[in-house]
Amino acid sequence: MLNLNNQSVLITGGTGSFGKMFTKLILSRFPDVKRLVILSRDEQKHFQMAQEFPESKYPQIRYFIGDVRDLKRLESAFEDIDIVIHAAAMKHVHLAEYNPMECVKTNINGAENVIDAALKCGVKNVVALSTDKAAAPINLYGATKLASDKLFIAANNIKGKRDIKFSVVRYGNVMGSNGSVMPFFLNKKKSGADFLPITDAEMTRFNISLEDGCEMVFYAIAEAWGGEVFVPKIPSYKITDVATAIAPELEQKTIGIRPGEKLHEEMITSSDSYNTVDLGRYYAILPQQSPYSTYTKEEYKKAFNAVDVPKGFSYDSGNNEDWETIDSLRELVKKHVDPNFEA
Repeated sequence: MLNLNNQSVLITGGTGSFGKMFTKLILSRFPDVKRLVILSRDEQKHFQMAQEFPESKYPQIRYFIGDVRDLKRLESAFEDIDIVIHAAAMKHVHLAEYNPMECVKTNINGAENVIDAALKCGVKNVVALSTDKAAAPINLYGATKLASDKLFIAANNIKGKRDIKFSVVRYGNVMGSNGSVMPFFLNKKKSGADFLPITDAEMTRFNISLEDGCEMVFYAIAEAWGGEVFVPKIPSYKITDVATAIAPELEQKTIGIRPGEKLHEEMITSSDSYNTVDLGRYYAILPQQSPYSTYTKEEYKKAFNAVDVPKGFSYDSGNNEDWETIDSLRELVKKHVDPNFEA
Protein backbone atom coordinates (compact mmCIF):
# COMPACT_ATOMS: atom_id res chain seq x y z
CA MET A 1 0.00 0.00 0.00
CA LEU A 2 1.46 3.33 -1.10
CA ASN A 3 1.92 5.89 1.63
CA LEU A 4 3.50 9.24 0.82
CA ASN A 5 2.85 10.75 4.25
CA ASN A 6 6.12 11.88 5.85
CA GLN A 7 7.79 11.58 2.41
CA SER A 8 9.35 14.41 0.41
CA VAL A 9 8.31 14.48 -3.25
CA LEU A 10 9.60 16.63 -6.12
CA ILE A 11 8.00 17.03 -9.56
CA THR A 12 10.07 18.41 -12.43
CA GLY A 13 7.89 20.27 -14.89
CA GLY A 14 5.52 20.46 -11.96
CA THR A 15 3.48 23.42 -13.23
CA GLY A 16 2.25 21.50 -16.30
CA SER A 17 -1.02 19.62 -16.70
CA PHE A 18 0.32 16.44 -15.12
CA GLY A 19 2.08 18.27 -12.28
CA LYS A 20 -1.05 20.14 -11.23
CA MET A 21 -3.21 17.00 -11.23
CA PHE A 22 -0.56 14.97 -9.41
CA THR A 23 -0.23 17.74 -6.82
CA LYS A 24 -4.00 17.78 -6.31
CA LEU A 25 -4.09 14.01 -5.77
CA ILE A 26 -1.11 13.94 -3.41
CA LEU A 27 -2.54 16.70 -1.22
CA SER A 28 -5.96 15.03 -1.06
CA ARG A 29 -4.69 11.48 -0.44
CA PHE A 30 -1.60 12.18 1.63
CA PRO A 31 -2.27 15.36 3.64
CA ASP A 32 0.77 14.64 5.80
CA VAL A 33 3.21 14.57 2.91
CA LYS A 34 6.38 16.06 4.36
CA ARG A 35 7.30 18.27 1.44
CA LEU A 36 6.06 18.71 -2.13
CA VAL A 37 8.47 20.61 -4.36
CA ILE A 38 7.21 21.99 -7.67
CA LEU A 39 10.15 22.61 -10.00
CA SER A 40 9.59 24.46 -13.27
CA ARG A 41 11.32 27.12 -15.35
CA ASP A 42 8.08 29.02 -16.06
CA GLU A 43 7.61 31.75 -13.47
CA GLN A 44 4.15 32.71 -14.78
CA LYS A 45 2.90 29.13 -14.34
CA HIS A 46 4.40 29.11 -10.85
CA PHE A 47 2.45 32.26 -10.03
CA GLN A 48 -0.79 30.79 -11.41
CA MET A 49 -0.36 27.43 -9.67
CA ALA A 50 0.33 29.18 -6.37
CA GLN A 51 -3.12 30.77 -6.61
CA GLU A 52 -4.67 27.31 -6.74
CA PHE A 53 -2.33 25.72 -4.18
CA PRO A 54 -1.16 28.57 -1.92
CA GLU A 55 1.63 27.90 0.54
CA SER A 56 -0.51 29.53 3.25
CA LYS A 57 -3.03 26.68 2.90
CA TYR A 58 -0.54 23.97 1.96
CA PRO A 59 2.64 24.60 3.98
CA GLN A 60 4.20 21.44 2.51
CA ILE A 61 4.48 23.03 -0.94
CA ARG A 62 7.61 24.71 -2.22
CA TYR A 63 7.80 26.44 -5.60
CA PHE A 64 11.27 26.20 -7.12
CA ILE A 65 12.06 28.04 -10.34
CA GLY A 66 14.64 25.91 -12.11
CA ASP A 67 15.51 24.15 -15.34
CA VAL A 68 16.45 20.48 -15.71
CA ARG A 69 19.30 21.69 -17.92
CA ASP A 70 20.88 23.21 -14.78
CA LEU A 71 22.54 20.42 -12.78
CA LYS A 72 23.54 22.63 -9.84
CA ARG A 73 19.98 23.87 -9.43
CA LEU A 74 18.73 20.28 -9.46
CA GLU A 75 21.26 19.27 -6.82
CA SER A 76 20.01 22.11 -4.64
CA ALA A 77 16.36 21.18 -5.21
CA PHE A 78 16.89 17.44 -4.63
CA GLU A 79 18.35 17.85 -1.13
CA ASP A 80 16.39 15.65 1.34
CA ILE A 81 13.97 14.52 -1.40
CA ASP A 82 12.77 10.90 -1.28
CA ILE A 83 10.85 10.64 -4.57
CA VAL A 84 11.35 12.46 -7.88
CA ILE A 85 8.74 12.46 -10.65
CA HIS A 86 10.38 13.65 -13.85
CA ALA A 87 7.70 15.27 -16.02
CA ALA A 88 9.69 18.15 -17.53
CA ALA A 89 10.09 17.90 -21.30
CA MET A 90 9.98 19.79 -24.53
CA LYS A 91 7.07 17.91 -26.09
CA HIS A 92 5.65 19.70 -29.14
CA VAL A 93 6.67 17.67 -32.18
CA HIS A 94 6.84 20.49 -34.72
CA LEU A 95 8.78 22.80 -32.40
CA ALA A 96 11.30 20.05 -31.71
CA GLU A 97 11.75 19.49 -35.45
CA TYR A 98 12.52 23.19 -35.95
CA ASN A 99 14.63 23.58 -32.79
CA PRO A 100 16.33 20.18 -32.50
CA MET A 101 19.20 21.01 -30.13
CA GLU A 102 16.85 22.72 -27.69
CA CYS A 103 14.86 19.49 -27.53
CA VAL A 104 18.04 17.46 -27.01
CA LYS A 105 19.24 19.77 -24.23
CA THR A 106 15.99 19.45 -22.29
CA ASN A 107 14.90 15.88 -22.96
CA ILE A 108 18.26 14.08 -23.02
CA ASN A 109 20.72 16.27 -21.15
CA GLY A 110 17.98 17.15 -18.68
CA ALA A 111 17.29 13.47 -18.04
CA GLU A 112 20.97 12.83 -17.37
CA ASN A 113 21.03 15.77 -14.94
CA VAL A 114 18.02 14.37 -13.08
CA ILE A 115 19.79 11.01 -12.77
CA ASP A 116 23.07 12.56 -11.61
CA ALA A 117 21.37 14.79 -9.04
CA ALA A 118 19.24 11.91 -7.72
CA LEU A 119 22.31 9.69 -7.28
CA LYS A 120 24.27 12.45 -5.56
CA CYS A 121 21.49 13.62 -3.22
CA GLY A 122 20.25 10.28 -1.88
CA VAL A 123 16.88 10.16 -3.65
CA LYS A 124 15.21 6.77 -3.17
CA ASN A 125 12.80 6.54 -6.11
CA VAL A 126 12.70 8.19 -9.55
CA VAL A 127 9.80 7.77 -11.98
CA ALA A 128 10.19 9.35 -15.42
CA LEU A 129 7.27 10.12 -17.72
CA SER A 130 7.63 8.91 -21.29
CA THR A 131 5.40 8.99 -24.37
CA ASP A 132 4.01 6.66 -27.00
CA LYS A 133 6.17 8.57 -29.48
CA ALA A 134 9.27 6.99 -27.89
CA ALA A 135 8.39 3.58 -29.37
CA ALA A 136 9.90 3.21 -32.86
CA PRO A 137 10.26 7.01 -33.10
CA ILE A 138 10.09 8.85 -36.41
CA ASN A 139 10.39 12.37 -35.01
CA LEU A 140 13.04 14.08 -32.91
CA TYR A 141 10.80 14.43 -29.87
CA GLY A 142 10.17 10.66 -29.81
CA ALA A 143 13.87 9.94 -30.37
CA THR A 144 14.89 12.15 -27.44
CA LYS A 145 12.31 10.52 -25.19
CA LEU A 146 13.53 7.06 -26.21
CA ALA A 147 17.06 8.17 -25.31
CA SER A 148 15.72 9.52 -22.02
CA ASP A 149 13.97 6.20 -21.29
CA LYS A 150 17.21 4.33 -21.97
CA LEU A 151 19.13 6.63 -19.62
CA PHE A 152 16.70 6.06 -16.75
CA ILE A 153 16.66 2.30 -17.29
CA ALA A 154 20.47 2.13 -17.43
CA ALA A 155 20.76 4.31 -14.32
CA ASN A 156 19.86 1.22 -12.28
CA ASN A 157 23.19 -0.28 -13.40
CA ILE A 158 25.29 2.54 -11.92
CA LYS A 159 23.61 3.06 -8.55
CA GLY A 160 26.17 0.92 -6.73
CA LYS A 161 25.06 0.35 -3.14
CA ARG A 162 22.68 3.29 -3.14
CA ASP A 163 19.09 2.53 -2.15
CA ILE A 164 17.47 3.95 -5.29
CA LYS A 165 15.42 2.70 -8.22
CA PHE A 166 14.60 4.27 -11.59
CA SER A 167 11.54 3.36 -13.67
CA VAL A 168 9.58 4.79 -16.59
CA VAL A 169 5.86 5.30 -17.25
CA ARG A 170 4.80 5.47 -20.92
CA TYR A 171 1.32 6.45 -22.05
CA GLY A 172 -0.54 8.09 -24.93
CA ASN A 173 -2.43 11.31 -25.55
CA VAL A 174 -3.80 12.88 -22.38
CA MET A 175 -7.32 14.27 -22.58
CA GLY A 176 -7.38 18.03 -22.19
CA SER A 177 -3.63 18.49 -21.80
CA ASN A 178 -1.98 21.56 -23.28
CA GLY A 179 -1.82 21.32 -27.08
CA SER A 180 -3.96 18.17 -27.35
CA VAL A 181 -6.65 17.63 -29.97
CA MET A 182 -9.81 17.85 -27.84
CA PRO A 183 -9.30 21.44 -26.59
CA PHE A 184 -8.04 22.34 -30.08
CA PHE A 185 -11.31 21.21 -31.69
CA LEU A 186 -13.35 22.82 -28.90
CA ASN A 187 -11.62 26.16 -29.46
CA LYS A 188 -12.22 25.89 -33.21
CA LYS A 189 -15.91 25.29 -32.58
CA LYS A 190 -16.22 28.16 -30.09
CA SER A 191 -14.42 30.57 -32.43
CA GLY A 192 -17.01 29.97 -35.14
CA ALA A 193 -14.77 28.08 -37.55
CA ASP A 194 -16.32 26.76 -40.75
CA PHE A 195 -14.52 23.41 -40.60
CA LEU A 196 -12.25 21.24 -38.45
CA PRO A 197 -8.79 20.46 -39.87
CA ILE A 198 -8.11 16.70 -39.91
CA THR A 199 -4.58 15.52 -40.60
CA ASP A 200 -5.69 12.14 -41.97
CA ALA A 201 -9.07 10.40 -41.88
CA GLU A 202 -7.41 7.09 -40.87
CA MET A 203 -5.42 8.56 -37.96
CA THR A 204 -5.82 7.00 -34.51
CA ARG A 205 -4.45 7.78 -31.07
CA PHE A 206 -4.40 6.22 -27.60
CA ASN A 207 -6.50 8.00 -25.00
CA ILE A 208 -5.91 8.41 -21.27
CA SER A 209 -7.15 10.81 -18.62
CA LEU A 210 -4.83 12.84 -16.43
CA GLU A 211 -6.09 10.94 -13.40
CA ASP A 212 -5.27 7.57 -14.95
CA GLY A 213 -1.83 8.85 -15.92
CA CYS A 214 -1.27 9.85 -12.30
CA GLU A 215 -2.51 6.45 -11.09
CA MET A 216 0.19 4.82 -13.22
CA VAL A 217 2.84 6.94 -11.55
CA PHE A 218 1.51 6.04 -8.10
CA TYR A 219 1.68 2.39 -9.16
CA ALA A 220 5.28 2.77 -10.32
CA ILE A 221 6.28 4.50 -7.07
CA ALA A 222 4.82 1.64 -5.05
CA GLU A 223 5.62 -1.41 -7.19
CA ALA A 224 8.61 -0.77 -9.46
CA TRP A 225 11.69 -2.92 -8.96
CA GLY A 226 13.75 -0.64 -11.19
CA GLY A 227 14.26 -0.62 -14.95
CA GLU A 228 10.65 -1.21 -16.03
CA VAL A 229 8.78 0.74 -18.68
CA PHE A 230 5.15 0.59 -17.59
CA VAL A 231 2.48 0.81 -20.31
CA PRO A 232 -1.26 1.11 -19.60
CA LYS A 233 -4.05 -0.81 -21.28
CA ILE A 234 -6.13 2.06 -22.64
CA PRO A 235 -8.62 2.62 -25.49
CA SER A 236 -7.91 4.20 -28.85
CA TYR A 237 -9.95 6.70 -30.80
CA LYS A 238 -10.21 7.81 -34.40
CA ILE A 239 -9.46 11.48 -34.97
CA THR A 240 -12.57 11.72 -37.14
CA ASP A 241 -14.70 10.39 -34.25
CA VAL A 242 -13.29 13.06 -31.93
CA ALA A 243 -14.18 15.74 -34.49
CA THR A 244 -17.69 14.33 -34.93
CA ALA A 245 -18.22 14.04 -31.18
CA ILE A 246 -17.27 17.67 -30.57
CA ALA A 247 -18.69 19.40 -33.63
CA PRO A 248 -20.95 17.16 -35.74
CA GLU A 249 -22.21 20.21 -37.60
CA LEU A 250 -18.78 21.19 -38.94
CA GLU A 251 -17.18 19.88 -42.10
CA GLN A 252 -13.93 17.92 -41.65
CA LYS A 253 -11.16 18.91 -44.07
CA THR A 254 -8.08 16.75 -44.51
CA ILE A 255 -4.92 18.87 -44.37
CA GLY A 256 -2.27 16.13 -44.36
CA ILE A 257 0.02 14.66 -41.72
CA ARG A 258 2.44 17.17 -40.21
CA PRO A 259 6.21 16.59 -40.16
CA GLY A 260 7.13 13.93 -37.60
CA GLU A 261 3.59 12.56 -37.13
CA LYS A 262 2.54 8.91 -37.36
CA LEU A 263 -0.74 7.59 -38.65
CA HIS A 264 -0.97 5.31 -35.59
CA GLU A 265 0.95 5.62 -32.34
CA GLU A 266 2.80 2.68 -30.85
CA MET A 267 3.64 1.93 -27.22
CA ILE A 268 5.11 -1.58 -27.45
CA THR A 269 6.94 -2.73 -30.56
CA SER A 270 7.22 -6.34 -31.70
CA SER A 271 10.90 -6.20 -30.77
CA ASP A 272 9.92 -5.24 -27.20
CA SER A 273 7.64 -8.27 -26.91
CA TYR A 274 10.43 -10.61 -25.82
CA ASN A 275 10.92 -8.56 -22.64
CA THR A 276 7.29 -7.60 -22.02
CA VAL A 277 4.98 -9.09 -19.40
CA ASP A 278 1.26 -8.63 -18.82
CA LEU A 279 0.50 -7.42 -15.29
CA GLY A 280 -3.26 -7.33 -15.78
CA ARG A 281 -3.96 -3.60 -15.68
CA TYR A 282 -0.62 -2.69 -17.24
CA TYR A 283 2.17 -4.09 -19.36
CA ALA A 284 5.77 -3.84 -18.21
CA ILE A 285 8.71 -3.83 -20.60
CA LEU A 286 11.49 -5.28 -18.44
CA PRO A 287 15.18 -4.45 -18.81
CA GLN A 288 17.20 -6.91 -20.83
CA GLN A 289 19.21 -9.31 -18.72
CA SER A 290 22.83 -8.28 -18.18
CA PRO A 291 25.61 -8.90 -15.66
CA TYR A 292 24.25 -5.89 -13.76
CA SER A 293 20.66 -7.18 -13.50
CA THR A 294 19.30 -7.40 -9.97
CA TYR A 295 16.38 -9.69 -10.87
CA THR A 296 15.29 -12.08 -13.60
CA LYS A 297 12.18 -12.02 -15.69
CA GLU A 298 10.98 -15.23 -14.06
CA GLU A 299 11.39 -13.74 -10.57
CA TYR A 300 9.41 -10.68 -11.64
CA LYS A 301 6.61 -12.75 -13.18
CA LYS A 302 6.30 -14.86 -10.05
CA ALA A 303 6.17 -11.84 -7.73
CA PHE A 304 3.44 -10.08 -9.74
CA ASN A 305 1.58 -13.12 -11.09
CA ALA A 306 2.45 -11.82 -14.56
CA VAL A 307 2.53 -13.68 -17.86
CA ASP A 308 4.56 -13.26 -21.04
CA VAL A 309 2.94 -11.48 -23.97
CA PRO A 310 2.99 -13.49 -27.24
CA LYS A 311 6.23 -13.27 -29.19
CA GLY A 312 5.89 -10.62 -31.88
CA PHE A 313 3.16 -8.84 -29.91
CA SER A 314 2.86 -5.14 -30.61
CA TYR A 315 0.56 -2.55 -29.09
CA ASP A 316 -0.43 0.37 -31.26
CA SER A 317 -3.46 2.61 -31.50
CA GLY A 318 -4.49 1.11 -34.82
CA ASN A 319 -4.52 -2.57 -33.78
CA ASN A 320 -6.03 -1.96 -30.34
CA GLU A 321 -9.04 -4.05 -29.31
CA ASP A 322 -10.55 -1.31 -27.12
CA TRP A 323 -12.10 1.74 -28.84
CA GLU A 324 -13.87 4.89 -27.79
CA THR A 325 -17.17 5.63 -29.57
CA ILE A 326 -18.56 9.01 -30.56
CA ASP A 327 -20.95 8.86 -27.59
CA SER A 328 -18.23 7.84 -25.11
CA LEU A 329 -15.97 10.61 -26.44
CA ARG A 330 -18.69 13.19 -25.80
CA GLU A 331 -19.00 12.01 -22.22
CA LEU A 332 -15.22 12.16 -21.77
CA VAL A 333 -14.98 15.69 -23.20
CA LYS A 334 -17.64 16.86 -20.76
CA LYS A 335 -16.03 15.06 -17.83
CA HIS A 336 -12.35 15.78 -18.43
CA VAL A 337 -12.05 18.77 -20.75
CA ASP A 338 -15.06 21.12 -20.64
CA PRO A 339 -17.89 20.59 -18.14
CA ASN A 340 -20.07 23.02 -20.12
CA PHE A 341 -19.67 21.12 -23.38
CA GLU A 342 -22.77 20.35 -25.42
CA ALA A 343 -22.48 18.72 -28.85
